[in-house]
Amino acid sequence: MAVKLIMTWDITHEREQEYFEFVVREFLPGVQRLGFELSDAWATVYGDQSQIQVGAVLPSAPAARRMLKSPEWQSLHNQLLDYVDNYEHKLVEARGGFQF
Repeated sequence: MAVKLIMTWDITHEREQEYFEFVVREFLPGVQRLGFELSDAWATVYGDQSQIQVGAVLPSAPAARRMLKSPEWQSLHNQLLDYVDNYEHKLVEARGGFQF
């Protein structure tokens, strides 16, 4: 069963330009190299929700857990945390369409 990694965060205000450069040049390509298939990305423009939500799919929960424990993921994740606040993630069963 395919699973979706749903990540949410807020961009740190003082680091917005650096954040965008990192995400486009390093984070998203790195996530894809690890085997995640990016499925969606959303930005909240109004309301009391996380500013950014990104979804990435893997074929199985065990594969996703292995990736999340890998040194490569840990490095990408730690770098992302330099640019964001309120980071959270969860694994859910992948379904079609938007998922929270």
